Amino acid sequence: MGVTRGAKRPVGAAMAWLRRQPPKVKAFVAVVAGMAALAFLRLVVRDHDNLFVAAEAVHALGISVLIYKLTKEKTCAGLSLKSQDLTALFLAVRLYCSFVMEYDIHTLLDSAALGTTLWVIYMMRFKLKSSYMEDKDNFSIYLVVAPCVVLAILIHPSTSHNIVNRICWAFCVYLEAVSVLPQLRLMQNTQIVEPFTAHYVFALGIARFLSCAHWILQVLDTHGRLLTALGHGLWPPIVLLSEIVQTFILADFCYYYVKSVVGGNLVLRLPSGVV
Repeated sequence: MGVTRGAKRPVGAAMAWLRRQPPKVKAFVAVVAGMAALAFLRLVVRDHDNLFVAAEAVHALGISVLIYKLTKEKTCAGLSLKSQDLTALFLAVRLYCSFVMEYDIHTLLDSAALGTTLWVIYMMRFKLKSSYMEDKDNFSIYLVVAPCVVLAILIHPSTSHNIVNRICWAFCVYLEAVSVLPQLRLMQNTQIVEPFTAHYVFALGIARFLSCAHWILQVLDTHGRLLTALGHGLWPPIVLLSEIVQTFILADFCYYYVKSVVGGNLVLRLPSGVV
């Protein structure tokens, strides 16, 4: 017990120091920590494709926590239905692209993820509707979908596939990057996040970091040839930027989650301005 407390003290002190720093210092520390994590993963993980598998596994773990919450706790309080709708939309579009462009193992993984997400939406809309915080889930999904559509029309892959399929591919990449925004807005509105929802969102953050690490390390391993293989123009760097955006959108929440866990708090309390 004493060893555990002793181990927690340095972490707690580091968290306290970081909390007192201005936003620019926090951002700098986050970037340095991210680069250190990437360097560590590059040294430890020999086959960087395993990072993608790890990302899918962590995402599945997060979904399992969500399923437990809905089935055992019989409540969807704290969950954003709009985020689930956006998730189902980009998964459906990506599944279509997978079928018509490159059928592989990702097709099966996306099929399972889409099926689970649709089940979550069904539970929230019908079975557990009374516990849904509709008034707090007030992020306009049109502010997310419309820019993604426009950006997909303007910047998409330059492959030999049909133009509609290429635009759909770009759309699902952009939408995935920002699909969690309604969930973050809902948590900001409540400022109190119960454990299962916090675990689920934290799992999303870790999964997206691992996916981002997979892309970055693949680019480094191929000396940039991977970006060339994706096409020319703005599309290759935009794909990489989308992966980075996904990670940084959840980085702030993950910080407060770790801080809460280190402090031994089961309920996560978010200060204003996190999202």
